[in-house]
Amino acid sequence: MNNQNKIPSNANWNYPTKILFGAGRICELAYSCKDLNIRHPLLVTDPGLATLPMVKSVLEKNEKAGLSTGLFSDVSPNPVERNVLEGVRVFKDNRHDGVIAFGGGSSLDVGKTIALMVGQNQSMWEFEDIGDNWKKVNPKGIAPIIGVPTNAGTGSEVGRASVILDKKTQTKKIIFHPKMLPEIVILDPELTLGLPSNITAATGMDALIHCLEAFCAPGFHPMADGIAVEGIRLIKKWLPAAYHEGTNLTARSHMLVAASMGATAFQKGLGGVHALSHPIGALYDTHHGLTNAVILPYVLMFNQQALKEKFSGLASYLQLKERSFKGVMDYLLALREELGIPHSLKRIGVDGLKVDEISKMAVADPSAGGNPIPLSKEDFKTIFEAALSGRLDVLQG
Repeated sequence: MNNQNKIPSNANWNYPTKILFGAGRICELAYSCKDLNIRHPLLVTDPGLATLPMVKSVLEKNEKAGLSTGLFSDVSPNPVERNVLEGVRVFKDNRHDGVIAFGGGSSLDVGKTIALMVGQNQSMWEFEDIGDNWKKVNPKGIAPIIGVPTNAGTGSEVGRASVILDKKTQTKKIIFHPKMLPEIVILDPELTLGLPSNITAATGMDALIHCLEAFCAPGFHPMADGIAVEGIRLIKKWLPAAYHEGTNLTARSHMLVAASMGATAFQKGLGGVHALSHPIGALYDTHHGLTNAVILPYVLMFNQQALKEKFSGLASYLQLKERSFKGVMDYLLALREELGIPHSLKRIGVDGLKVDEISKMAVADPSAGGNPIPLSKEDFKTIFEAALSGRLDVLQG
């Protein structure tokens, strides 16, 4: 009997952190708080989720369990320093003792950074992921964190870093410390059932690109590669179903796991897609996952010579008809079309006025170091201009 289409059973994993997976497991949130000695948590989420029944239900259940839970929802789609500073103020003023980071990537990133900053005396930017800046952190000051994702995208619930926009420099910066990894993660696919199809598409593509860029990154890391290719396979099978059938719990379950797999795999590295997406998001306030999805084929085409062998193996694992770079590209282009992803940056509100600034920022972005080939400012300019016009053909050959 084929069990592939059945809803996965509940499971407890301890990789890369303690994960409680399964439908309905949000009911274990209060127990998880108590496991970490959290008695007065601050739930960090975004303004849209804060008004929904799922958040109200969580707050009520925590209250019944004797956990008075605060709510903080001043979280921007592309989080900024002000969101973190205000959250730290609320945390301290109300004497909270832990953070529940609840929502999409923005909420998870802000929640994790609030937990980091409540016990620090330096600016958040001192902990940017450069060199050994993380050693400046007072680890005893980091509040315990529980991660609860409500979409299948960034995988920030299993990440040790957050991406925060520095408005002074208009750059997205990665704030990092190993203890920013939530101690407990609840992966409950029921929390993702109400996600609109366009957000399902954008976040699902984000998860796919995390896996794909990790797989493409140079260096020897077979564990990350294995997680990445299986994550891609799960997304290939289940993202269309989640997109077309929003209440398909089996599809939502697999996508939620695949998103966590992507963030686990990209410990190996990311690449040119993220290096371009970060400055575009900073300057144009575009949705991160959607921006990644638009840029993806242009970066891959530019990297073609370095990816031919890898993509031949990937195509075989994915059981594509054509076991080659072209086979993978054809699959990705068809998937984007099925999900309604625009083919050019112009269609998501990006113009060419800041091409030089974006190209310069992309070279400096930490993600650029994971690209299969080194990319110069001129290379990024070429890729950006192709993506702006929707001209994939100019990168071929």
